[in-house]
Amino acid sequence: MAGMNGALVINKPAGVSSHDVVARVRNILQQRRVGHTGTLDPFATGVLVVLVGKATRLMQFLNGAEKEYEAVIRLGYATDTGDLTGQRVSETEFHAKKTQSAPSIRKEDVEVAMSSLRGEMEQTPPMYSAKKIKGQTLYELARRGEDIERASVQITISTFEVIERNGELLKENEDGTCDLAVRVVCSAGTYIRTLAEDFGKRLGLGAHLAELRRTRAGCFKIAGANTLEQLSELTESGLLAQAFISPDATIGHLPALDLSADDVRRVMNGLNLQLEQTAWPSGQAVRLRDASGELTAVGIYDEALKLVHPQVVLAN
Repeated sequence: MAGMNGALVINKPAGVSSHDVVARVRNILQQRRVGHTGTLDPFATGVLVVLVGKATRLMQFLNGAEKEYEAVIRLGYATDTGDLTGQRVSETEFHAKKTQSAPSIRKEDVEVAMSSLRGEMEQTPPMYSAKKIKGQTLYELARRGEDIERASVQITISTFEVIERNGELLKENEDGTCDLAVRVVCSAGTYIRTLAEDFGKRLGLGAHLAELRRTRAGCFKIAGANTLEQLSELTESGLLAQAFISPDATIGHLPALDLSADDVRRVMNGLNLQLEQTAWPSGQAVRLRDASGELTAVGIYDEALKLVHPQVVLAN
């Protein structure tokens, strides 16, 4: 599949890592240059944006995209990983005094707890995460029993709400726990497992993430995603192009500048483009397109000098 450049929206299955998905896509497409944006945990499912060919160079312009999730928070006990893959921890390890049982939770309690976790806040990355500190992956340290200090990061939770199923707030389980289905819209870098734990603490209960499905990453939605099996079928039938999103559309959230033939040549040689007037802030990434609307490069605008400097050139 030489010459394939662009993005694929994959509906990641449970039980495989994001790295495994990339390996499968490489094998299906017979392409070496494949990467993903926004890691999903192995137990999680849903939208995983995969970049192919030259489009892998666009990753830096997608990593900060807003995310949307549907999740199930299990109330009753916490785990050492913050999700269903971990071991149950005792109340003393949970560092929270149990004030009520899961089935006694009222709708008002849930709303008060949720409202306290909306908006801008600081969140500490969990030890069981793919985040690296001084070159070491946190989950590898956690598996060795190490717990190191992690700096908090600024996040935004714009939506945190209940998804009622069959008109019920909670689903009671045989072990005395309860499941609460929720929808979350948040900034990049937000850990939903940490949100679930914090939510439980607001209620005076241990809690962990039982299910997680990403339904949107930036402008890429689950409705437009293909499973790995569907991707393989499209490849075999010669219809793979139907699944690809062009490089220009992949970063369609950025402002665009249509270039003349002379400007295209300047950009391909790494030369700056002088501009008359724009309303862009300094540092704004800009799509630079040729006459046919194809992405030539991505430039960075310098407000003081009124110019765009080509940062990533995709055209040959």
